[in-house]
Amino acid sequence: MTKRFSKQLNSFKYKGEPIKITIGTLLLTAFCILLLIIATFTQISFSHLYLPFDTVSFLSKEPADYEIISHFTKTYRYIPQIPTVFFIIALLGRKFGILAILGYIILGMFFPIFALGGGVTYLFEYGFGYILAFIPAIFFSGTLLKVKTDFLRIVLLSILGVLAIHVLGILYMLFIATLKNASMDLVSSWIASQSGVQILYDMFFSVLAIYIGRFSRKLLWIIMC
Repeated sequence: MTKRFSKQLNSFKYKGEPIKITIGTLLLTAFCILLLIIATFTQISFSHLYLPFDTVSFLSKEPADYEIISHFTKTYRYIPQIPTVFFIIALLGRKFGILAILGYIILGMFFPIFALGGGVTYLFEYGFGYILAFIPAIFFSGTLLKVKTDFLRIVLLSILGVLAIHVLGILYMLFIATLKNASMDLVSSWIASQSGVQILYDMFFSVLAIYIGRFSRKLLWIIMC
């Protein structure tokens, strides 16, 4: 490997060398839009241990073994949409990442590619704010990924980016609820389902997604060279 090639590779990997607009990059952007659509309708089910609020009182009742296992085991159905956004950030960078999200939103105005359908009326759905929040998250995270990042910085980037998406999503949800004069019980249930334990999973899987995206970006650069 020559010094010139090594310098180009490091620049692309760590400093966010700009990707030129070519047929290949546009096809890659279209692929990321398709990947985001697939992630929207993908559910990953997994079980893990957790400690409910009634842990102490439950154990004092001397339950059977199978009751203990079921009581302290939670099965969660996870939709990997937000980690896919961070994969797109790491793979395409800020400019093409935003282009992919805009393409996804525009397509959703005509086709039912969002979680609950599509069309212009989807603007008034409670969850649409999370989709809109992908744009500032990509701008913020894509800007930070232009510089050299270590593990701790990627973790911090993921935490801040995921929190930004959920906070903006909740604010949009409250705005729509105000327009619809929805009850607080309904709004609370929506917030719990969209931004409850989901936030923790989003943070964890987004870190993995960034590393996979950066590796894929490096691999593509080697192929293109």
